[in-house]
Amino acid sequence: MRRTSDELAKMRRAGRVVAEIHEATRAIIRPGVTTEDIDRVARGVLERRDAKSNFLNYHGFPAVVCTSPNSMIVHGIPSPEVVLVEGDIISIDCGAIIEGYHGDAAYTVGVGEVSAEASRLMEVTERSLFAGIDQLTEGNRLHEVGRAVQRVAETAGFSVVREYVGHGIGTAMHEDPQVPNYWPGSPGPMLKTGMVFAVEPMVNAGGPETEQLEDGWSVVTADGRLSAHFEHTIAVTDNGPEVFTVL
Repeated sequence: MRRTSDELAKMRRAGRVVAEIHEATRAIIRPGVTTEDIDRVARGVLERRDAKSNFLNYHGFPAVVCTSPNSMIVHGIPSPEVVLVEGDIISIDCGAIIEGYHGDAAYTVGVGEVSAEASRLMEVTERSLFAGIDQLTEGNRLHEVGRAVQRVAETAGFSVVREYVGHGIGTAMHEDPQVPNYWPGSPGPMLKTGMVFAVEPMVNAGGPETEQLEDGWSVVTADGRLSAHFEHTIAVTDNGPEVFTVL
């Protein structure tokens, strides 16, 4: 769906709230902090900006952020019992709604000093995201995003998760079409100015296989290796891709 200029303006505002949540949560991440602490900080930003959470109560999800440490890929539930320690990595995924329009973004960060593998995994995953974003230009095909993401990740010796993908976004957090983080074998829809997508590569240090935990939400790597997750909300514009979820 192509958004009007007024709709895009609202999505920019929602995106900025998400970026503020990222900034505020990143600032408190250190050894000894709980994932519940991260959720509390995110709630404070939403309240100050008079924004709604698109994560809270989504199919019953109990928090405004997903907090996914180490081998957890996505959908981790914040808890007072999950305490960050030196050497962890943690993925923070969150969103915001302004006047009915959504923003959605994620980042992964190290807790103190991390291993060389963890550092490289985070760097490659973020680089794969921006390689995908570069494909969001008028007249290109949507699945070139996944081709670019996959090339960066696999060239570095990592793997791309298949079961969880990016998506269109607008008046709902998840809209069609899906945005695979890999080449699915077809070019996909043609991109037009005004389309908005959430691109979100999830890249594993080991194999791409995943498992869901008994809580019904948390998804981990099947082999127990590390995973990283980066995401932005981006519009296709006449001047190329515009990232909404930055300050």
